[in-house]
Amino acid sequence: MIPDGVRALAERLDSVPAYVYDLPGLDAHAAAVRAALPGTELYYAVKANPDPRLLETLAPHVDGFEVSSGGELAHVRACRPGAPIAFGGPGKTDAELAMAPGVARLHVESPGELRRLLARDGQPVDVLLRLNLDVPVAGAVLAMGGGATPFGMDGEGVAECLDLLGAGGRVRLRGVHAHLASGLDAPALLDLARAVLAEGRRLGLPEVVLGGGMAVSYTDPAARFDWAAYGAGLAGLRAPGETLRIEPGRALTAYCGWYVTRVLDLKRVHGEVFAVVAGGTHHLRTPVAKGHDQPFAVLPTGAGQEVSDAPVTVVGQLCTPKDVLARRVPVASLRPGDTIAFAMAGAYAYTISHHDFLMHPKPAFHYVT
Repeated sequence: MIPDGVRALAERLDSVPAYVYDLPGLDAHAAAVRAALPGTELYYAVKANPDPRLLETLAPHVDGFEVSSGGELAHVRACRPGAPIAFGGPGKTDAELAMAPGVARLHVESPGELRRLLARDGQPVDVLLRLNLDVPVAGAVLAMGGGATPFGMDGEGVAECLDLLGAGGRVRLRGVHAHLASGLDAPALLDLARAVLAEGRRLGLPEVVLGGGMAVSYTDPAARFDWAAYGAGLAGLRAPGETLRIEPGRALTAYCGWYVTRVLDLKRVHGEVFAVVAGGTHHLRTPVAKGHDQPFAVLPTGAGQEVSDAPVTVVGQLCTPKDVLARRVPVASLRPGDTIAFAMAGAYAYTISHHDFLMHPKPAFHYVT
């Protein structure tokens, strides 16, 4: 389960908690994804994990980067100068719109946002209109479209934008964007792609961005999204002269990250075994946010009284009953001082966590190279 390089580094860490990123693993995974997408442009959604070393590793395999704030935009420009950038997000400020010249594409979220963009002077800006289509998104973990949400526009909003854009000018319409749902398998995402492509063709716009949303399983990390089927499906859907682009995040980087900590205490309370570890959900918010058990491996670096062949609930140091990383997971053996390496921590992990609650030390970051 745990790569040899990650294991070796985790076992010799002097200070934990720490994040360990498997860069060779990420490089191999990204290369395989790229190979499965002939003719489809691939942008990485930086919101999943903006770590500069991850961006560096991904750069040879992606066509660009998708950002959702002015902060992310400045970060990518500093880390990867000259890389194509798509700029999205539902609440862009005037200051952020002023940063739009020079990006490859700006995703327009509303007629109001477009009006503010049109009111500015400056260099040309190439835009995509973000669609919120009224289509089924059954089975999605998160739904950004398919009904009333803050993301994108319905047909009335799109029509208003088309009227505002008129015959041309500094703001140039290039196509449509639709990230409608997350957590779907390849057949479901291809169904959504058909609906988005149909709308792009109805509007006469040949550039179509389908967003991300590829399913990632925390209960079965070995089960991976079927990139080959998805890439082949997109190739079959694309008409001559059309540009298709996808913007995955979690499905690219989740697997390369490990949150490494150690057992501080083992205790039995009302018959249930708890392992209290250094750190917690203020470093790795994913399991409490998504309501799952974060998969982990135990590395035997401890000593003392052992718990064996028993279900263990792994909790952090925070003074809240919500600081739970995994509940009642069977373990063969566990001792105080053992190292626990939580898998699937390469996306939506540290950067979405509430770092400063209780003012515990921040984790270190290490890289397998």
